Amino acid sequence: MSLESVRAFFAERAPDITVIELATSTATVAEAETGHGVAPAQIAKTLSIRVGDQVALVVTRGDARLDNRKAKAVFGGKVRMLDLAEVETITGHPVGGVCPFGLRAPLPVYCDVSLKAFDAVVPAAGSTHSAVRIAPARMAELTGAVWVDVCQEPG
Repeated sequence: MSLESVRAFFAERAPDITVIELATSTATVAEAETGHGVAPAQIAKTLSIRVGDQVALVVTRGDARLDNRKAKAVFGGKVRMLDLAEVETITGHPVGGVCPFGLRAPLPVYCDVSLKAFDAVVPAAGSTHSAVRIAPARMAELTGAVWVDVCQEPG
């Protein structure tokens, strides 16, 4: 169902974008890097977070880590990752396939400025075997994302 909701999202909003399905898993950054032939940084990983009662998604480069101090300043409180059991219930996507497209219900989406270093990134597309190639600015536009600086510098 999740992959289908992502297909429907793109069919309606960006029919020029094709969902890529691979025979092998792309659930981790390392698997996605190998499967799509890109650097780990170009994998756009989607973090499911909670600040108080608010749930949101943060899309960042694959080699980045959330900076707790920056995130607290941006989101106004302590950020914690959703429990694995909550992720699919809230987003409609399984862990390893979470993306800002075709969500079960609307959620705030944030894109970390680190993604702007790339012409194209590869986020998941609703399953552990699917993804899309998309310009970061277009991804932000399609999802109504807000640009934020919440990650540590890579390296």
